[in-house]
Amino acid sequence: MRPHKYLLALAGLTLGLATQVAQAQVKFGICYDLSKAYTFVTPQVVQAAKDYAALLNMRGGLEGQKIELLVQDHGNEPQRGIECYEKLKREGVMIFDTLSTPVSRAVLPRVMEDKNILLQSFVGRGDAVDGDVFKWVFPIGPTYWGQMANNVQFIKNQQKGNLKDVKVAFIYPDYAFGQEPIPILKTLAAKEGFNLQLFPNPMPGRDQAAVWTQIRRFNPDWVITWNLSAMHVVAAKEMKRNGIPMDKLISVNWFNEVDIANIGADEAKGMKRGTNVVGGNDHPLKKSIIAELYDKGKGSGDRKNLDDIYYNTGLAMYSTAFEGVRLAIKQSGMPLNADKIKKGLESLRNFDANGLIAPVTVTAQDHGGGGRTRIDMWDGTKWVPQSDWIAAYADEVNKVVKEQSAEFLKSK
Repeated sequence: MRPHKYLLALAGLTLGLATQVAQAQVKFGICYDLSKAYTFVTPQVVQAAKDYAALLNMRGGLEGQKIELLVQDHGNEPQRGIECYEKLKREGVMIFDTLSTPVSRAVLPRVMEDKNILLQSFVGRGDAVDGDVFKWVFPIGPTYWGQMANNVQFIKNQQKGNLKDVKVAFIYPDYAFGQEPIPILKTLAAKEGFNLQLFPNPMPGRDQAAVWTQIRRFNPDWVITWNLSAMHVVAAKEMKRNGIPMDKLISVNWFNEVDIANIGADEAKGMKRGTNVVGGNDHPLKKSIIAELYDKGKGSGDRKNLDDIYYNTGLAMYSTAFEGVRLAIKQSGMPLNADKIKKGLESLRNFDANGLIAPVTVTAQDHGGGGRTRIDMWDGTKWVPQSDWIAAYADEVNKVVKEQSAEFLKSK
C-alpha cells in the first residue's frame, strides 16, 4: 500500500522542521587536553562551560538558539589538536577553543585559512590581539604578555617607581607556554634597567633543584614563575630549601586553591599571582548556577569544583564567547557563519563576563579588549588583592605585538 500524499507531505514538513531545529543549534568546538599536561585545569573549565550552556538553554539559549558543546581530547599534542579541529569543522563547528598555547599555535594557521574563529582567552600567542593581522583569532582578556607587563608594573610600584638594577628572576618550563612572555619581559628590562635572568626548567618540571640553586646564587629581589600545577609545589619546597622568601614570588595566573592546599596554606603565605579572574562564589551567575543546577542535582560535574578559581575562569571565558555569539545572532540573524560571529565578538563593549573579569571592549583592530589583570596575595587563608586592575606598558606591549605580528605575516 502506497503512503497517502498528505502523509508524505507531513513527513516532509516534519523532516524539514527537524533539520531547521538541528541547524539552529549553535555549536562550540572544545578541543582540550583532558588526559595529560593540563588536566589540573581543563575539567573545571569544561564543567563551567557545560553548566553555563545548560543554564542559558533552560532560559531559551542565545536569542532563542540552543547551545551545543562538542568536547574532544587533544592531549596537549599539536597534531591531535589539528585532528580535533578538522573533525569538529566537518561537524559544522565554526568557533573553536584549545586552552593550550602549543595547540593554539599549531591550529591557528588552518583557522586563519578557513576563516573560522579561534578563541584563545588567557593562552596562546600574545600578538594575536592584533585584529588587523589575526582577523579570526580572539585572545579576549589579558594575554601572557599583558600579564607579564602588569607584573613588572607591580614590582616597580613596590620598588617606589625605580627598577634600575633590581634583580628579577624568571623561571619557566622550557616550551611554548613558558617561553611566551619572554619578548615583553626582555623589552621592559631594557626600558627600565632591571637585571633580568632567565631560568628555563626542562619538562616535565618536577626536578627543580638545580635551577633554584642557580636562582639562590643570583639572589633576586623578585622571582616571576610560569609554573603549572605540581610545579608550584616543587618550587615552594625549593624556595624554602634555598632560603628564598615566599613573598618575593609572583606566579602566572595558573595557580589555584588545590596548589595552595598541596603546598600548605601557612607555608604558602605571602605568595602572589597575576590574576585574570575574580574567585569565590559571590557572583550572581555563580549563585544562579548553584540554585538552578546544583541544588537540583543537575550540575555537570563535582560540586567542589565550584570553589576553584579555574571554574570561574571557564565561566569568564564562555560568558564572553556566548555573549559574542548572542550579539552575532541579534545583529545578523540565523543561520550563523564565521563572519557574523567575528562581528559579534568585535561588538563586545565594556563587558565584564558577569562580573568575573575587568571589563573588555573588543574591536576589529583589538581582539584582546584591554588586558587588565591584578596581583593577588595568599594571606594564609584567602587570596587578597594587592593592586587594582591595570593594563600597564600599553605602548611597549603594542610595539612588540606589531613587531611579532609583522613577522607572522612575513612567514606566511
